Amino acid sequence: MAYTLDNLRDDIRNYTEVDNGSTSPKVLTDSVLGAIIKNAENKIYREIDTDQNVFYATSNAIIGNRYVTIPDNLRAIRYVQFKDQAGNQYYLEQRDTSFMAEYYSTPGTSAVDIPKYYANWDEEFWVLAPTPDKTYEITLAYDKEPETITDTTSSPAPATVGTYLSNKYQDLLLYACLVNTYAYLKGPQDMLQYYQQAYRQAIESYAIEQIGIRRRDEYQDGEVRAQLNVKPPSS
Repeated sequence: MAYTLDNLRDDIRNYTEVDNGSTSPKVLTDSVLGAIIKNAENKIYREIDTDQNVFYATSNAIIGNRYVTIPDNLRAIRYVQFKDQAGNQYYLEQRDTSFMAEYYSTPGTSAVDIPKYYANWDEEFWVLAPTPDKTYEITLAYDKEPETITDTTSSPAPATVGTYLSNKYQDLLLYACLVNTYAYLKGPQDMLQYYQQAYRQAIESYAIEQIGIRRRDEYQDGEVRAQLNVKPPSS
């Protein structure tokens, strides 16, 4: 069953046998579960590199300006591709800011050339070196801010239609939420340990699919095979 926000909250309350409560003090309120679910989604997102949040944006480098504005929803840059005015495409190499400062110590508007490198500069910009000498088309591949099932304002709202995670990997999301919920409730420890183990098993199988099977080609890489511990016939 694919999860919406409502039935995910219902399952968390049913599994823990703790409800919203009709009188004070209320325990698993909608606002408390909203934070628990969002934290669980972020935990999964940070643990496994997946294709679900890859996004591509195209813009233009500005002549004489080496700074490029970071998209609002960017979490991490995957690669930067440039296209020159002849239509040739090439990739920039990533470097750290100390390399950029040494390599390109006088980044004035007169010291322009075809960019070769890029670096994360701060929370608002990434930087090119050398400073662009022409208007180049940039294709930025990056990890965007993941969708959250707690979002009730977008159209269509993930809270009602679900997300990639809640629609395809319900067990993983539920177990992550239950780990957070039992930690919030401060027990019982045996149930917390049980769901921690269930979460670890679910995240491992999720990783195998996301960064294993999905990024392999059967024709080129062969089928994924598991080693079997079997006894030889002579035994």
